[in-house]
Amino acid sequence: MATQDKKKGFAKFFKFFDYNRDNRPDALEEDTTPTLKRYFKVLGRRFWKLISLNIMMLPMILPVLVAIYLYFSLDQTPTANNILFPQLYGASIAAPTPHTTFLLDLFGAQMNIPVIGVGAYIGIGICVLFLIVTFGWQNIGATYVLRSMVRGEPAFVWSDYFYAIKRNLRPALLLGILDFIVIFLLGFDIVYFWNQTGNFWLDVGFYAICALIILYFFMRFYIYLLLVTFDLSIKKILKNALIFSLLGIKRNLMGLLGIALITLLNVALLFAFGATPLGIAIPLILPLLYYLSVTAFTSAYAAYPIIEKYMITPYQKGLQYEDTEESTNALPEGEE
Repeated sequence: MATQDKKKGFAKFFKFFDYNRDNRPDALEEDTTPTLKRYFKVLGRRFWKLISLNIMMLPMILPVLVAIYLYFSLDQTPTANNILFPQLYGASIAAPTPHTTFLLDLFGAQMNIPVIGVGAYIGIGICVLFLIVTFGWQNIGATYVLRSMVRGEPAFVWSDYFYAIKRNLRPALLLGILDFIVIFLLGFDIVYFWNQTGNFWLDVGFYAICALIILYFFMRFYIYLLLVTFDLSIKKILKNALIFSLLGIKRNLMGLLGIALITLLNVALLFAFGATPLGIAIPLILPLLYYLSVTAFTSAYAAYPIIEKYMITPYQKGLQYEDTEESTNALPEGEE
C-alpha cells in the first residue's frame, strides 16, 4: 500500500513537468466556472506554456531596457540641480557675503546627467520605434494564446501567436500605436502632476489622472480580447472596453489584486535575495520567465467571462432562437 502511494506521489510530481499536458483541452465534464479555484488549476496546468509565451513577450520590454542602458552608459557631466544656482553663483562672484555663500551651498548641489549625442539619439529612437510598431502585434498574439487557455482549449504558443498577428495585422498595428500613445500620455501626466502638487487645481488634476490611469488599466483587460474575438472597429472596441471596465468591476478588482500580489512577490524576492551572495540577480532574472505572461493571464481570466456573459452568450442564444424558428416553419401543415 505504501509503495502504491509512493508511486502515485512520484507520478503526480513528474506530471507537473510534463510539457505535453499543456496541449490537452479541459475535460468535457470539468467545471469551467471562472472561479478562483479554476484560476490556479489552469495556471498550474499551463505553467510551461506561460513560460514559453513570456519569452515571446520579452520584445515588449527589451527595447525599454536597451534604451535605459544606452542612456545611463553615456558619458556624464555635472550640472546644477536647482534653477536658482546660476543667479546665486553670479551674486556670490559680484558681492560675496556670508548670506550668498550659505545660499550657494544650500542650492548649489550638483548632479551628473548623461551627455546625449547623435549615436545615442539614433539608438534610443530605434528602440522606441520598434516598440511602437510591434506593441499591438505582440499584445494581440499573446492575448490570442491566453484566450485559448482561459477557454480551456489547446494552446500552441508559436503557431497561435503568429496566426493572431497575421489575421489582425492592420487593426492590431493601429490599436497598438493608440494604446502606446495613451500609456505614454498618462505616464507623462502623472509625473508632471506629481511634481507640481501644492495648488488646489493641480491636486485635482493629479487625482483625476490617477482615476483615468485605473480606468484605462481596466480597459486594457478587454481591448485586445475584443479584437481577437469580434470583428469590431477600434472605436467600438474602446467603447465596449469602457463599458466592461464598469460592468465587470468586481472581476476587474480581483484581477488588479492578483497582479498586485504577483508584483509584490517579485519585490519580496528582491529583498529576500538582496542580502545573499547572488544579490539581486535572481529576482531580476526570474520575472523575465513568468511575470508578463502570468499577469496577462490574470487579466484575461478576469475579463473574458464578462465578454462571454454580455456579448457571446446573448449572440449564441439569438442563433439558437433563429434555428428554432426555422425548424418550426419547416414543419408540414398541421404539425408543430
